[in-house]
Amino acid sequence: MGLEKRSTEVFRIMTRKPPPPRQDNPEDAAQRIARFCDSLWAERGLAKASLASYASDLNLLAVFLRTRQRTLDDVSRQELFDYLATRMNEGLKPRSAARLLSVMKQYFNWAREQGFRDDIPSAELSSPKLPRALPKALSESEVVCLLRAPEVSTPLGLRDKAMLELLYASGLRVSELVALRSEQVSLAQGVLRIRGKGNKDRLVPMGDEAQAWIERYLSEGRPLLHDKPQPALFITTRGSAMTRQAFWALIKRYAIVAGVRDLSPHVLRHSFATHLLNHGADLRVVQLLLGHSDLSTTQIYTHVAREGLKRLHQQHHPRG
Repeated sequence: MGLEKRSTEVFRIMTRKPPPPRQDNPEDAAQRIARFCDSLWAERGLAKASLASYASDLNLLAVFLRTRQRTLDDVSRQELFDYLATRMNEGLKPRSAARLLSVMKQYFNWAREQGFRDDIPSAELSSPKLPRALPKALSESEVVCLLRAPEVSTPLGLRDKAMLELLYASGLRVSELVALRSEQVSLAQGVLRIRGKGNKDRLVPMGDEAQAWIERYLSEGRPLLHDKPQPALFITTRGSAMTRQAFWALIKRYAIVAGVRDLSPHVLRHSFATHLLNHGADLRVVQLLLGHSDLSTTQIYTHVAREGLKRLHQQHHPRG
């Protein structure tokens, strides 16, 4: 090949335009994300709400990448960083950003395992530092006021009283409470069989007071609400199972009656754990009752109990 011809060939190679970035079909990205969520459900038994949140986060990322003519298969670390920065500039809170990064890391780990990528672009991205937020717990006197709020002369009042008593006595998650079936309640033994996160079963004592109100609800309240067969323990006047949204509205209403501020169903779970520790319960026992897989998750309640003791000392000690 002559020198001139060789020079022309080299010039052509050097000035050749790179192929355009691969663009995935939006449906292909959605299908890939759905496969990822299916694998999480199969391996870890995540709740539908968690899986829907994961899918939403990843689909928003896929939409962002399409504006840059990129895909989940060829996105770089810098582009993921740019996406996180964009979301935070739009007002995404640090805790939500940390959750988003966790979702991305799980997805790209899975993508490499499945052979869709050779690398993990999210591996070197760091989560934002989060302040250690202590869970809010009611005082014991506030709990008493709340439990007295339902009007127990009516079937609905009996149901609500039984639900509130059981929630505080057992520390259930609100999703576990509303999903409770009659067959999971052993009145003879005074325990509940709860299926929590990760499809893990645990036995939880319900306590004498809560058990007494459940027995009264079953005999006096539930038959009057609806005579339709329904496996759910707590039902509405339509005969359907109570929903999380309905219980949220219910507890907000009773909070107003009781004069308790900033109350949510989870606050009663926090109060259950904090009050147990205040009265000398072992931390590992509280961990089992709450259904925490990691003791470090339960340890935050020791900080709540310690803060409560500090406040009592400041209020009542002459040099507090």
